[in-house]
Amino acid sequence: MRTIHHTRPPAPRIILALIAALTVNMVIALVARSLDEGPATVGLDPTEYLPATVVGFLVGSLGLSLLARFAPRAPRVVVPVVLVLSWIPDLLLLNDGATAVNVTGLMIMHLVVGGAVVGAFARTIPDVAR
Repeated sequence: MRTIHHTRPPAPRIILALIAALTVNMVIALVARSLDEGPATVGLDPTEYLPATVVGFLVGSLGLSLLARFAPRAPRVVVPVVLVLSWIPDLLLLNDGATAVNVTGLMIMHLVVGGAVVGAFARTIPDVAR
């Protein structure tokens, strides 16, 4: 017998997780910009990271919902792999002159968005937060 789990958290939990991700990413960007001694920062302007946070959160939520529905055990492996893969473009920015502080800030922002998505779904998808 197959047990069916609800894979969509309540809307307030999704909204709170998104607001938390936006707020934490704002703080990370402010700290990274204040510590960065480079001539220009990449991705740390609010017009860049706020929409990227929303899009990343929504895409991550959709992906996690689909994974939980069709491959319930996959999120335990797929989520960390996708997070590490999301860092590749950040690391490539080092070749374009971005500083280590800038790139580290962006990588932490990806971690925050991934954590917010997993946190939003933690109670509705078994094994996702373990």
